[in-house]
Amino acid sequence: MLELLLVDRHSSRVFCRFLIASLLGGKLGEWCPKLGDEYVIRSMMKLIVSLWAALSCLGFAQGGYVPEEGSDELRKKRGKKEMKVDPSLPMVLILGDSISIGYTSGVRKLLKGKANVIHNPGNSQGTTHTLKHLDDWLKLQKWDVIHFNLGLHDLKRVKVAGSSQNSDDPKDPYQADLKTYTENLERVVAKLKGSGAQLIFATTTPFPAGVSPYRDPADAKRYNEAALKVVGSEGIEVNDLYALMLPRLGEVQRAKNVHFKPQGSALMAEQVAKKISAQLAEK
Repeated sequence: MLELLLVDRHSSRVFCRFLIASLLGGKLGEWCPKLGDEYVIRSMMKLIVSLWAALSCLGFAQGGYVPEEGSDELRKKRGKKEMKVDPSLPMVLILGDSISIGYTSGVRKLLKGKANVIHNPGNSQGTTHTLKHLDDWLKLQKWDVIHFNLGLHDLKRVKVAGSSQNSDDPKDPYQADLKTYTENLERVVAKLKGSGAQLIFATTTPFPAGVSPYRDPADAKRYNEAALKVVGSEGIEVNDLYALMLPRLGEVQRAKNVHFKPQGSALMAEQVAKKISAQLAEK
C-alpha cells in the first residue's frame, strides 16, 4: 500500500486526510488552525516517504533480506576490516550464508600464508539469491578453490515462495521447495564448474526445533540428500558439516537457533581448512 501512496499523489493526500482525521477525531482545524489542512497533509506525506525509506534501508521493503537473530553477519558488519590479498598465494572463495560467515575468519587464520580466503560479498542466502549474483562473484577473482554451501535458507518458510520474507508459520511455503532447490543447485554447480576452480560442497548444518523463521529439523537431512546426489554426480568433494555438528549441537549451538557459538564456528573452521588444504595440495 505504501508503494501506491508514494506513486499516486491523490491517494497520498486522501490517505493523509484519513489518517490525521482518525488520530485527531476529525478536528484537524482545532489541532492546528494556524498551519492549515494542506500544510499538515504535506508534512504527513513527507513523514510517510521518510518512513518508507527507513524501512527500505532495514530490508523490510519489498521483501528485503534481514539477518536472523544470532547471526555472525551482524557482528562482522560492525567490525569489518579490510583484507590484504597476497597475489602470490592461491585464491579461495567461501560461498555461503551466515554459518559460513561465522567460520570464514577462522579458516583465514588457519590458512594464513598458504591462501587468500575470501567470503562472497554479504550473505549468499539460498539458491535463488545466489543465482542472481553468482556470475558477479565469480568475476571478482580467478578462483583456485571454491568451498560452497546452500540449503539453510532454501528450506526455511517465507510469506511468498522465492522471497526473503521470513515466516514462523509451518503452513507457509519454503523459500525453495525440494524440487526447486535441486534444480537451482544444478544450475549453481554448472556455473561453478565453468569457473575452473576446484570445488568443495559443504552440507547444511543441523538445527533444533523451535527456530525462527520456521524450519523443520528433518528438512536439513532431506535437502542434504538431494544436494549430495547433485554434487556426487559431478564428482565434487564433500565436506560433511552436518555429520560433524550433529552430535555436538547441545554444546556448540545457540539455543533455539541455527547459528553457532564461537567454539562451534572454530570447530567447523578446522574441518573447512583441512578440506581446502587438501584441494590446494592437488593443484
